[in-house]
Amino acid sequence: MKRQILQYLFPAAAAIAAAVALVLFFNRPAGDPLRERLPGADQASGSDSATVNPGAAGTVTATEDPDRPASLPGAWPWFRGPNRNGIAPETPPLARSWGTGGPRQLWSVAVGEGYGGAAVLNGCVYLVDFDRDKRESAVRCLSLGDGRDLWRYAYPLSVKRNHGMTRTVPAITDKFAVAMDPKCNVVCVDSGNGQLRWALNLVHDCGTTIPPWYAGQCPLIDGPAVILAPAGPDALLMAVELETGKPIWKTPNPRGWKMTHSSVAIVDFGGRKIYIYCGSGGVAGIAAESGELLFDTTDWKISLATVPTPVPLENGKIFLSGGYNAGSLMLQLKQDGSKISARTLFKLGPEVFGATQQTPVYRDGLIFGIRPDGQFACIDADGKPVWASGSGTQFGLGPLLMAGELIFAMNDSGRLTAMEASRTRFVPLAQAQVFKDGHESWSPMTLAGTRLLVRDFTRLMCLEVGGK
Repeated sequence: MKRQILQYLFPAAAAIAAAVALVLFFNRPAGDPLRERLPGADQASGSDSATVNPGAAGTVTATEDPDRPASLPGAWPWFRGPNRNGIAPETPPLARSWGTGGPRQLWSVAVGEGYGGAAVLNGCVYLVDFDRDKRESAVRCLSLGDGRDLWRYAYPLSVKRNHGMTRTVPAITDKFAVAMDPKCNVVCVDSGNGQLRWALNLVHDCGTTIPPWYAGQCPLIDGPAVILAPAGPDALLMAVELETGKPIWKTPNPRGWKMTHSSVAIVDFGGRKIYIYCGSGGVAGIAAESGELLFDTTDWKISLATVPTPVPLENGKIFLSGGYNAGSLMLQLKQDGSKISARTLFKLGPEVFGATQQTPVYRDGLIFGIRPDGQFACIDADGKPVWASGSGTQFGLGPLLMAGELIFAMNDSGRLTAMEASRTRFVPLAQAQVFKDGHESWSPMTLAGTRLLVRDFTRLMCLEVGGK
């Protein structure tokens, strides 16, 4: 009898112990390290209820000499560069080989855990950051010359560790810096001194639901307006005045789509400027002048997380890509009298082309990107495979950008590769492990002149990639 009791007791005790272990794991202190931070493993917490508009409660900390940024050429003022296509429009000559030491490191600074990329304008580097010890979200301005802090606008924000905190890139003009923090607070500060101009809390103001793994949407500055996609009950998209933050228009959200990690893209079609956004349930096109919902389609949606931004091609084509077995899809806009519709031209499986995290780059009929299997790949605008890097050359979830005839790509551990933007085959030119103990090097890269800004989970680095 005793043996029979123990036979049932031991499995029950093991089950109880496993349940207790799970509870302790998910309720551990925020400072405990996570051993794995792959997207899709946990969910973000809700909004802060104590402060209606946290971004408006900040203070500026400046250096003694904040008015002397580096006098250096080059600009990358917002997500995906000056033309929002992941391509540097004009660059000085860049090195095609680096030697055994790799590109020269000019400076490196510590940053809070995350994947937020940098913007560069007028010799200044702008970054959304989070300080876990102080529990503060911040917009930081550093000198492109040496990485020293020029000013910091910081405000209290409660953010739990959740595969890193930051994921967004600020948008910068000569007068303004606009940024979205992990919990969908949008702040606009003076780009010269960090003083607050205005702040919005999209959760409180628009009913936004914070996406899993926090906000990944990068604000879009378009002339005198800031374009945001709150995807709340009464506003799928909205435009606010850059000067004041006051609403200009709001787009209805009839399907009740939620905010994703994707950012808003711009398409010119039929003589109209159209904003393209991937919501939780599909893709929508919005008239830039009025906010009118021109079309939507449910042909493209990703069940877990929509991250890459739509990629405009010529003649009303829009390329969409994703991870989690989504693959990719090409939309074709069509003018039907006074109306615009979108139809699917083709869809590709993830083994042909997709992009879990980084938005692909399109140029001259070719689409370049990192497939869900980690290979760097190229397809043409008809969806036909052109080349792939091979299973022996993996880039994981790392970023890419194009400059002239070069493509820079980073892998998860901080290995940087320069390759030829070839139309026929994978041509690696130079490789270097720029982060010696790097991990989760997933942040979008930035190129200003011959200075390449890269980051891993906890460091931002500036590299000299110029050549003769």
